[in-house]
Amino acid sequence: MKRALAALALIGVPAAQAASVDVDVQGRNGKPLADAVVFLESAAARVAVKPAQGVEIEQADKRFTQRVTVVPVGTAVAFPNRDKVRHHVYSFSPAKTFELKLYIGTPANPVVFDKTGIAVLGCNIHDTMAAWVVVVDTPYFAQGGASGHTRLADVPPGSYRLRVWHPDLPPGTPAADQALTVAGGTASATVQLPLN
Repeated sequence: MKRALAALALIGVPAAQAASVDVDVQGRNGKPLADAVVFLESAAARVAVKPAQGVEIEQADKRFTQRVTVVPVGTAVAFPNRDKVRHHVYSFSPAKTFELKLYIGTPANPVVFDKTGIAVLGCNIHDTMAAWVVVVDTPYFAQGGASGHTRLADVPPGSYRLRVWHPDLPPGTPAADQALTVAGGTASATVQLPLN
């Protein structure tokens, strides 16, 4: 009985020590920047990462319904076309190169994003369609809303690289990068990106 209680106590330790990380993302003018992608990288995070399930990037009304999708590395993404016209979805990005030639409905085989980085999506038929897939090697990621604020929950204590990326950055611009130490409780950071 004592061993069982000791084991239960040990199981509870990581959750009790897990922290929340609050990140505020601003433009160069100091105003909140909506839609920034925030993630924490470390060797331990790479070990803990697992592919997400059931991820879709939908096309409707001749556009991608999500401007940015963040997925852990190894995630299979379906591309349902819910328009009445055909789309030809592609990416020529180093993070993932693929083509889904003219189709309606959902292709039988999802696209597996097996390398970290940023994949820019387009449609060969509709030049105004654009979206991004941010592939991360960590389970600790989120995308901020209009307030520019993002909270990452249940982050184990440790030393991380805080990375922040935004779709309005010039093509090829890497994510902003700074060191962040997470202890128990709440950690916080403010990141300014060179955007208005």
